[in-house]
Amino acid sequence: MTSTATRPAASGPADRPSPERQPRVISFSHRLSKWDLKFSPYLYISPFFIVFAIVGLFPIAYTAVISFQDWDLVRNSGEFVGFDQYIWILQNPQFWTALRNTFSIFLLSTVPQLVLAIFIAAMLDRNIRSKTFWRMGVLLPYVMAPVAVALIFSNMFGDNHGLVNNILTDLGLQAIPWHKDPFWSHVAIATMVNFRWTGYNALILLAAMQAIPRDYYEAATVDGAGAFRQFTAITVPSLRPTLIFVIITSTIGGLQIFDEPRMYDNTGEGGAAQQWLTITLFLYNIGWREWNFGRAAALAWILFLIILVIGLINLAVTRRLVRDEGGRGVTAPRKKGIRR
Repeated sequence: MTSTATRPAASGPADRPSPERQPRVISFSHRLSKWDLKFSPYLYISPFFIVFAIVGLFPIAYTAVISFQDWDLVRNSGEFVGFDQYIWILQNPQFWTALRNTFSIFLLSTVPQLVLAIFIAAMLDRNIRSKTFWRMGVLLPYVMAPVAVALIFSNMFGDNHGLVNNILTDLGLQAIPWHKDPFWSHVAIATMVNFRWTGYNALILLAAMQAIPRDYYEAATVDGAGAFRQFTAITVPSLRPTLIFVIITSTIGGLQIFDEPRMYDNTGEGGAAQQWLTITLFLYNIGWREWNFGRAAALAWILFLIILVIGLINLAVTRRLVRDEGGRGVTAPRKKGIRR
């Protein structure tokens, strides 16, 4: 007798009871970890932006507001006068004299400074004895206080009893009017600037020179290139990005020069005939001698715009000279018909 067992029919997906989806509960610790991962980078860099907003952006904005007012420092209030402060600055002959003196001192200091810095960096890059000693030695003028440097050099370039004129007269040459003649006063002040900043720029250029692969020089030596040819064909082209940086920083510092012309004589007013009056010294005289902070703020913004324009010019030069810094201006040609 054969017995057949009946199996229960398999229930299909439609016959199964649909389980109810329970809402996923996210714990507070999980949320906190997600917030930490998302916002912690901004929290870490926030101190810089907070300090910059307090000591950077706020003074700039506050100075812009004051520049449009006839400001009274005692009452801490002012009367709105529009662009009258800017018009007064631009119509003042002392502003144009200060602008001419500033650019003259800037050119007399920046060009020789860069040439000497490149030469000193090239010498320090060679295999010489006591490298650390010489590198620290070129940085000593930068460590010295600017006021001390200005006082020493102002006495050296004295008209009557200065060290430089004494040496010139001992050699049978004519003494130079360092304080009376505008050009020679600019040369004296530019010498102070060069003394302080040449070593600093030389170390920056030295760091860039040491980053150049030595294989280039070895290959050039095998090809028969001399030291001068290697310097002009390898070193100088490789220093273009660093040179642009040094030029920009020297431009900003040169247009804001204050300590050297301020300490060049006893009065600190830029000379009896404004021979070495600079923009920052003119700004100081307007603000703290005439107590006109509205005009001083307007002059500060004019100087800011001048530096901004020169910075944009340097940026244009940078894009033209250094188009591809990583590849040294060389881009691989694309092959037609191949797509990646």
